[in-house]
Amino acid sequence: MKVTVKCFSTLVKPHVCDYKDSTEHELPAGGTVKDLITKLGLNMEEIKIIFVNSKEVDVDTVLKDGDVVGMSPASGGM
Repeated sequence: MKVTVKCFSTLVKPHVCDYKDSTEHELPAGGTVKDLITKLGLNMEEIKIIFVNSKEVDVDTVLKDGDVVGMSPASGGM
């Protein structure tokens, strides 16, 4: 399955996870947000908020083909 990913602030990694142009990544069916984070090489402890299709979720959320995932680090008063 393919999911689209956007990362913000300090989580941005060019060509892996950007905020300007979302990037598309493939995961096996049944893959979770945690699987995606591992695949992208992001540090899970740095991620404060995760959205899938504009709804806040946790790392155990199972993704579906076409989902849009957004991740943000703790910033400001978070």
